[in-house]
Amino acid sequence: MSSNFQEAVQQLVDDRPPTAVNAIYSSQGIKLIERGAKVDPRLYERLMRHQLSAPLEDALQAQDSINGKALRGAAEDLIERRPVLAALLQHGGHQAQLLDALEAIPLPAPVAFQLSVARDVHPPLFQYALCTALLAGWLVLRPGMVRYDTIMPMAAGLLQDLGMMHIDHVLLQPKGELTPEQRRQLYSHPLISALLLERHHEYPRELIRAVREHHELLDGSGYPAHLAGDRISPWGRVVSLAQVMSALLRPGRALSALRLSLLLRTNRHQFDPALGDRVLNALRDMGGKNALVSVTGMAALEQAGSPVSQLIAFDRLLAAWPATLGRDASATPARVQGMAAIGQQCEQMRRLLADVGASGDQLLMLGGDQDADLMGELSLIAQEMAWQLRTLARNASRRWAPAPGEELPAALAAWGADVDTCLAGLA
Repeated sequence: MSSNFQEAVQQLVDDRPPTAVNAIYSSQGIKLIERGAKVDPRLYERLMRHQLSAPLEDALQAQDSINGKALRGAAEDLIERRPVLAALLQHGGHQAQLLDALEAIPLPAPVAFQLSVARDVHPPLFQYALCTALLAGWLVLRPGMVRYDTIMPMAAGLLQDLGMMHIDHVLLQPKGELTPEQRRQLYSHPLISALLLERHHEYPRELIRAVREHHELLDGSGYPAHLAGDRISPWGRVVSLAQVMSALLRPGRALSALRLSLLLRTNRHQFDPALGDRVLNALRDMGGKNALVSVTGMAALEQAGSPVSQLIAFDRLLAAWPATLGRDASATPARVQGMAAIGQQCEQMRRLLADVGASGDQLLMLGGDQDADLMGELSLIAQEMAWQLRTLARNASRRWAPAPGEELPAALAAWGADVDTCLAGLA
């Protein structure tokens, strides 16, 4: 058990002591706690002084432990408090069917305990997982589907971030730039989640694979394996999109429906096109019926500088990518391949800007048009593109992978510095 998960269990013990459902032994065979004992802070401290014979989650049960009915109740409460989520789930009239499927997700006792820890110690993580499960089910659900094919992608969405409780808890609410070690841990959490689930026969290999792939993107810019295209499984594509949607629909995100629409329109190279179209079609219907995006809301967006000038600068930076790095005969094949992939992503981002009417040439034609609705949408596009550009620059350095003491090529270092300078005023 990781020290980070130990700390989370410690918080649970302090607030709502769990019960030992099995006797707990040390690795030397010494019985430490009897079955049925309430594990209070004193007993937990005793446990932590020993190497245990089995994972702690195998022996403990939380108060009001998570089960199917508890999941359903928490989901109903979540839907009630998130209008865009509710509108999406009602699109097609399948909300009741999705709740039934959620309640049927298999939850071995160790998994139920970890979900209970998330619910009681890290509520935002639990709500995010629950929202991802619902959205994964909504994305795959079709008339006449076998129930299993709805339940298992939902289970993958629910369990994809179990590994987050086993890494640095700072990463649950990151602020500022991550350290290299924190970034390494973040990139490893899909693998940790998969390892936590592999020992449970209730979960098929397709589910484990989807959990491992839930941060992979179709253009190869995701993690941990930089998978691209058909190398990402169907369920992996579903959970990849569902977890991004869940993050956008979390409390405190203004204009979440519009942000989601813009994200899909400006990232078509990263997500499954059929799944993206399903979301966009639903959002268009919702916008017409419920006016989830209002002109007043658009006008109220805080604009840091002119979105037009920002987007023009971004377009120029993408056009200035040093493409010769992808043809450098003196570089290793892995570096050449990585730099060529970054160049392709720059081209894709420029095409996407043109597709949404926000390329440099298109924006220069606007003249003095300061329509509030248009400027609000361009502000959101600029925010999304700034995030993508920052991620792209970071990935470029990571894929060159300089050895200790080795400097980046001058052209790559200069391009990265230009990106940093451009984005510095937006922080």
